[in-house]
Amino acid sequence: MTAGPRQNYDDGMIQLDREAITLRRYHFPSGTSKVIPLRDIRGYKAESLGLLVNRFRIWGSSDLRRWLPLDIWRPIKSTLIVLKVNGTHPDPAFTPQRPAEFIAVLDELLGR
Repeated sequence: MTAGPRQNYDDGMIQLDREAITLRRYHFPSGTSKVIPLRDIRGYKAESLGLLVNRFRIWGSSDLRRWLPLDIWRPIKSTLIVLKVNGTHPDPAFTPQRPAEFIAVLDELLGR
């Protein structure tokens, strides 16, 4: 018997399941999580983290277009995910530990 497609992802900082994406340590300065229902996601963009601008941004925003949760491991990660969410500004952005796996699960859950 083969396993069905994965329908969740959790790397300790980011959790994705059939209902929502939870970004842990999102809000400053409280460090509380942000829960984004999948039904509110209009789309997303995956891009290279870049060499300077967001790579060393441990928490917050450098341009007020995106907000990144606290992640002390961001400087060694490679992929930035930026969500387009109904009624949310700035756009939530984050760096999954296993970006290919995260994107595969997100695409499946969003029906792509």
